[in-house]
Amino acid sequence: MTKDLTKGSPVRLILGFAIPLLAGMLFQQLYSFVDTMIVGRFLGVTALAGVGATGSINFLVLGFCMGICSGFAIPVAQRFGAHEESRMREFVANGAWLAIGFSVVITVFTVVYCRDILTLMNTPKDCFEEAYRYIVVIFAGIPCTFLYNLLSGYLRSLGDSKTPLFFLILSSVLNVALDLLLILVFHMGVLGASLATVISQGVSGLLCLLWIAVRFPILHITREEWRVQGKRMTELCAYGVPMGLQYSITAIGSVILQVAVNSLGSVAVAAATAGSKVLGFLACPFDALGSTMATYGAQNVGASRYDRLNRGVFAASMMGFAYSVLAFAVTWFFGTELVSLFVSGEGGAELIELAQQYMLVVVLFYPLLTLVNVVRFMIQGMGFSAFAIIAGVMEMIARSLAGIVLVPVWGFIGAALGGPLAWVFADLFLVPAYFRCRRHLMSTAHHVHVTSGEEGAVQR
Repeated sequence: MTKDLTKGSPVRLILGFAIPLLAGMLFQQLYSFVDTMIVGRFLGVTALAGVGATGSINFLVLGFCMGICSGFAIPVAQRFGAHEESRMREFVANGAWLAIGFSVVITVFTVVYCRDILTLMNTPKDCFEEAYRYIVVIFAGIPCTFLYNLLSGYLRSLGDSKTPLFFLILSSVLNVALDLLLILVFHMGVLGASLATVISQGVSGLLCLLWIAVRFPILHITREEWRVQGKRMTELCAYGVPMGLQYSITAIGSVILQVAVNSLGSVAVAAATAGSKVLGFLACPFDALGSTMATYGAQNVGASRYDRLNRGVFAASMMGFAYSVLAFAVTWFFGTELVSLFVSGEGGAELIELAQQYMLVVVLFYPLLTLVNVVRFMIQGMGFSAFAIIAGVMEMIARSLAGIVLVPVWGFIGAALGGPLAWVFADLFLVPAYFRCRRHLMSTAHHVHVTSGEEGAVQR
């Protein structure tokens, strides 16, 4: 059930690992897409705006949770690459203890202060209650987010990207069924959409847990390995917290940008929401490449195969560049048809036109997004998670500038430029940082090799 990414063709390994990830992410986007489509078509533009108005704060909080889980998986992948199975399980166990603590604290804080957060974000009054009913349930389901993302991260760190895919497919089907049941039959509105999301993610997390218990003896933890170890927790936090902060710091810029979009009115918010859902589908290959490079980098660093890092980055980047051309063509020819799935009736024509403009501006800059995902996740897999915070700061600055400067001047197009501007800022830091990190690893390895050789000569 495991896969070693330290041997063989990087192109073949990256594709083989990324395709199941991509399929899983597409299904994950599918139930988000269906949520939004049902809300927009059956509950109206106001409800759609309410869901959309929570997008940035949703990303800020859940992004932090998912970043922590991704970071916790890195030392697991490194110890697996180094064939140190007992140490690997110690990281797995201590990561679980930390995840429980983080999930409780974050859930309580966000649920208690949910209304205050939406007020600070200048959420439009006509969709405020819809926004609250949706996001408070999502926040209450944060333990489900931790459960699935932590366990699926552990599975991927051992090279298994297929099992999380199967559970996501099942989860997506369940989510669609619950959407239809709770919204159309029980008339629960946006509350039904959020409940469907939380329940389906909780089911996928439980299935991951069951699968590990039955099929992954390498992850069966002994009583001694379950022991809380401060050293292991410190190392896990050194990986997880920077990755979580990277998402949250980036999301601060998104919140500022969201506040600016909120000031443009409900139609603009709904258009950005619909466009973002379509873009969420189109961006899945970049997310899959990023997750692949984190595992690829971690395993190869654990095995001291530094010569394979550049080859992996080049192969993944070329894949992303080629796909960017395809994504632009899809948006150009089919964008309006895709957005029209979300709306019907009054205000639909204006919303579709705005959403298409939004998508074309963003997709034009997808080659930059390729580098952001490939290089950033490679750096994290190599063990330099702190650099993720700096990249997040760069993106935060860019999105904040878009919200403060571009939106007041250029309106809705200024909002669309927020993402591309963030990618420019991030790439200007990440690309040089990657080569610096690789040189550091190479020089450290060379020093250790020389020192070991000298010690051997003295002993002889």
